Amino acid sequence: MEARVAQSAARLARQENEIKLLTAEIERLKNFGCLGVSPSLEGLRDENAKLKYRLNFLQKSLQEERSKTAKSMININSCLQEIFGAAIQAAYPDLENPPLVVTPSQQPKFGDYQCNSAMGITQILLKTKEQKVSPREIAEKISKNIPANECIEKVEIAGPGFINVHLRKDFVSKQLSSLLMNGVQPPAVGKRKKVVVDFSSPNIAKEMHVGHLRSTIIGESMCRLFEFAGYDVLRLNHLGDWGTQFGMLIAHLQDKFPDYLTVSPPIGDLQAFYKESKRRFDTEEEFKKRAYQCVVLLQSKNPDFIKAWELICDVSRKEFQKIYNCLDITLIERGESFYHEMMKDIVKEFEDKGFVQVDDGRKIVFVPGFPVPLTIMKSDGGYTYDTSDLAALKHRLCEEKADILIYVVDSGQSVHLQTVFAAGQMIGWYDPKVTRVAHAAFGVVLGEDKKKFKTRSGDTVRLIDLLEEGLKRAMDKLKDKERDKVLTAEELKAAQTSVAFGCIKYADLSHNRLNDYVFSFDKMLDDRGNTAAYLLYAFTRIRAIARLANIDEQMLRKAAREEVLILDHEKEWKLGKCILRFPEILQKILEDLLLHTLCDYLYELATTFTEFYDNCYCVEKDRQSGQIVKVNMWRLLLCEATATVMAKGFDILGIKPVQRM
Repeated sequence: MEARVAQSAARLARQENEIKLLTAEIERLKNFGCLGVSPSLEGLRDENAKLKYRLNFLQKSLQEERSKTAKSMININSCLQEIFGAAIQAAYPDLENPPLVVTPSQQPKFGDYQCNSAMGITQILLKTKEQKVSPREIAEKISKNIPANECIEKVEIAGPGFINVHLRKDFVSKQLSSLLMNGVQPPAVGKRKKVVVDFSSPNIAKEMHVGHLRSTIIGESMCRLFEFAGYDVLRLNHLGDWGTQFGMLIAHLQDKFPDYLTVSPPIGDLQAFYKESKRRFDTEEEFKKRAYQCVVLLQSKNPDFIKAWELICDVSRKEFQKIYNCLDITLIERGESFYHEMMKDIVKEFEDKGFVQVDDGRKIVFVPGFPVPLTIMKSDGGYTYDTSDLAALKHRLCEEKADILIYVVDSGQSVHLQTVFAAGQMIGWYDPKVTRVAHAAFGVVLGEDKKKFKTRSGDTVRLIDLLEEGLKRAMDKLKDKERDKVLTAEELKAAQTSVAFGCIKYADLSHNRLNDYVFSFDKMLDDRGNTAAYLLYAFTRIRAIARLANIDEQMLRKAAREEVLILDHEKEWKLGKCILRFPEILQKILEDLLLHTLCDYLYELATTFTEFYDNCYCVEKDRQSGQIVKVNMWRLLLCEATATVMAKGFDILGIKPVQRM
């Protein structure tokens, strides 16, 4: 926006200058009896009026944008894209949708950022206009049209046509000061939108296992990111709380606890209870028939059977909540039962619009591009998971009015979900150009043998057991480092929880969610490399620097208002730029939903800080006495800025750092 205003203002100034010259020329000609009106002058005046209107419009829009983003952290990459977008438009006004490629430079000798659009424009000019122009020539033309701005110090053309961008140090220093005074602010995202995220979603009467870990952790982190960015987020837990399995559970409950309506049954181990009912269902024909009758009575809302169903759900719910409390997960329960009453209308809607076919008594819907149809009603008149998922999709789109709808579900459900989404689009519930419906798929958790993570006996690993093992190993690690000798009991407990659950979360989130990953306590608790343990230790060390220099938070805030951040040392400059890339990282994740990018960034930030700290004294001490002789406050401010960004990154990932570890 800034670049477009500057560009329009420059064009307006040029045209006003031309009008002055033409007016003077006409006045001179009048003295010789040439009184005709110049067509050139009239044309310029018309153009000038249009430009003034456009400039006023842009300035008003810019003012509104500034008021909305007064405290938002500047996304430097986006600013540069806007600047180069304006430069390309000025250099090649007839070019439609030219490529705009701006990325951070990989090496300092290539500047701070690079614009690599020239190569793409060369190909477009050759194809559309049959013009053969070298990328270097195009890069030079783009560079000459860069509008006035506050962030670019200079640009250089390198190689075949790369434009190397050098940022202004006072610009970077100013942005860091703003960060220190205002805290980490969310990126500007424009209109507040509603986001619905479906994640975790275990089945009632079954314990949560390691397979639920990824959906729960990834979904929670996505919600935190969207909430930080200013979206209205609805976190949904699509529990498997309805269906034929409840028939056998209720029948078994009636046999084992016949007085369940008056005395609360001590079910205890619900997993064992489920296995017992399943064994009876598979081996006892009479029990199986009664289980089917129980399903019918439950679905017809018989009060006694609803009470039994609620009892079973409540036992499960309490077990799930223990895990959610450990991992600091927040969800709104909205299981399959919530959508049960809507399923009849879903079937009718597909029938009324002519999408239903009957196959061997089943009602099915074929969706173009998908070979397997959705079954929306079984031959016995019952509904299916397909019907339930369609009902949930419609409710989220049409009742909740979601602008963005994200399903955090394993990759094995990809075809099914894409078919459901396509059916929703086919029937007119949403337009993908307006509403984003996405499947944030993820791979499976593997054991160190590269097979599905199992116990030694071959059973699925219970999630609660995994978390307890993490706590035990975290404490062992802390005691190995003799932290129990320097921390209070309360500090040690906080460090144990932070390391245990932080490492489990980070080990998952630091891998590309599309891939499988190997679960290893030894690797995740290692305090070297890209692990939560390393980052948490780095964070506590950074926080300790100011404390050891006897500089408190109030003194740092005062310094942030008064001190100029000096970025003369190459390591200061590198760290300052790295800190300010945070909004770029968040914006990228909002677009592709790949959270490992944030983990990679935090690791890069921590290692860049280590380089800075090893080369730049923050606090200088007398070698003999150990007394502090000098405090370089601007460097302490860089420490504080680093810690502030790391803390917000941890918060988005759901990791709780501690001040002492």
